[in-house]
Amino acid sequence: MTAIEEMLASLVDRFNRHAARNPATAEELRGLDRTIVVRLTDEGTYAVDLHDGQLKNLRTGGAPRADVTITTDQTTFRGLLAKEIGPMKALVTRKLAIDGSLEDKLLFRRLL
Repeated sequence: MTAIEEMLASLVDRFNRHAARNPATAEELRGLDRTIVVRLTDEGTYAVDLHDGQLKNLRTGGAPRADVTITTDQTTFRGLLAKEIGPMKALVTRKLAIDGSLEDKLLFRRLL
């Protein structure tokens, strides 16, 4: 498993634990089914499914259909996870792009 795959797996685990401990988050996400693709321009493409408030099925290579596509580079991605850069700053400086509906773009905040 690469360092990025380990980071993504850790993010999935952290998100799922947070959702399990916070009923409001779980309720907000209940019933949502989304496929999220993370495209790291200098690394590769990964996908994960959001189903009933839980992230599942993390995989490499993307997905045939994505509801949300997050595009960035490794450095920015690591900075987002470490909270060294905020999502809004990354968006404004064009280090991060999120393709999807407005609702799904707002969902991205929950994933970090």
